[in-house]
Amino acid sequence: MPSHTSPHHEAIAGETSRAAAEVRTDETKAAFKTTEFIVYLIAVAGVLIASNLVGDSDGRGDVFLADKAWLFVTLLTIGYLISRGLAKSGSRHHDVA
Repeated sequence: MPSHTSPHHEAIAGETSRAAAEVRTDETKAAFKTTEFIVYLIAVAGVLIASNLVGDSDGRGDVFLADKAWLFVTLLTIGYLISRGLAKSGSRHHDVA
């Protein structure tokens, strides 16, 4: 029996190889490559620097204590994590365990 492939079979094989060659990428970038991350780092640094620089210059005491600064850093972190979660929620990529 001679083996030959039908034109229909070749067309299906061609489509399969094209689909296999297609590169699929995520819609969202890695977190450290986003402008959100850079802005987050700048904001955290700004809060911590401001907390360090504000002092008792007018006799009222230090009005920007470390606990308040770390509260703001925590709020910034929560906001950043929510924004990344929203960005990832629109992604077609789903991790398979």
